[in-house]
Amino acid sequence: ALKQSFSILCKDMEECIAMSDKLAPEHLEIQTADAEEVGRKCANYGGLFIGTHAAEVLGDYGAGPNHTLPTGGTGRYTGGLSVFNFLRIRTWMRIDREEEAQDMVEDSVRMARLEGLEGHARAAEARSLRVEPAYRKSS
Repeated sequence: ALKQSFSILCKDMEECIAMSDKLAPEHLEIQTADAEEVGRKCANYGGLFIGTHAAEVLGDYGAGPNHTLPTGGTGRYTGGLSVFNFLRIRTWMRIDREEEAQDMVEDSVRMARLEGLEGHARAAEARSLRVEPAYRKSS
């Protein structure tokens, strides 16, 4: 573990927080006089351990929510393993007001064509009240 360890000397707490958020450490221990306030300013970490009594080892093996935390800076976009990793997330949409959706339809046509997805563009065009869809145009 020590082979992969290092230290960074920062000019102030704001720089410490910025550096920590950039690194997104697996374990972030804050042991300052105002540890909770500093912790609230941190955004990217796997597990946050606030105060001198909240040692990382206690979080891993005793009091913590889990021991499976993001490594390699992935704490910038994900958290530790939890029950949420085992839930199936479903998304859906419904559009009831065709007239009010027309700006979105036009945007979708443009975006699909920019991505080279002509079939998608035509599917959006088929829902347009402003433009004649390609399949209705006479050749």
